[in-house]
Amino acid sequence: MDEELTVESRISPPALSCPKCNGLLPNELGELTCKLCNARVRVDHPVTRRKWREEKLGCPECGKVLVAGVNKRPAHLQCASCSTHFTLTPNTPRVEISCPGCERQLRMKRRPGERQIECPACSKSFKVTF
Repeated sequence: MDEELTVESRISPPALSCPKCNGLLPNELGELTCKLCNARVRVDHPVTRRKWREEKLGCPECGKVLVAGVNKRPAHLQCASCSTHFTLTPNTPRVEISCPGCERQLRMKRRPGERQIECPACSKSFKVTF
C-alpha cells in the first residue's frame, strides 16, 4: 500500500483561550472542546477561512503550485496536473519554552492541555500547560 502524501498548511487560526478556564483551545475552527475543562466552544474566523481557500501550495508529487480552494483543514485534494491525491493537514504552530533546570530553549508543537516534558540537555522533568 502507498504511503499517504501530506502537505502541512502554512496558515493557522489565531490562538484562542477557553472562556471558562483560560487554557489554550485546539488550533481549529468549528465546535471545539477545551482539553483542560471540557467546555464546548464554537469558534469561527472568516479571515482564516478566506486565507485557507486562497492558500497556494506545491503538489507533493510534481511540485506544481496549486490553490487549495477549500476553507477547511484537513482537506483531501487532487493535483490537476498529475492527478496525485494528497491531504492538506492543519498547521500546528511551534513555540519555544525554557527548561526550568538549565534554561535551554526547547521547541515544540503548541498543543492544548498539559504535557510532561523531559529536557534532553539536563534530564529535568517538568509540566507544560497550554
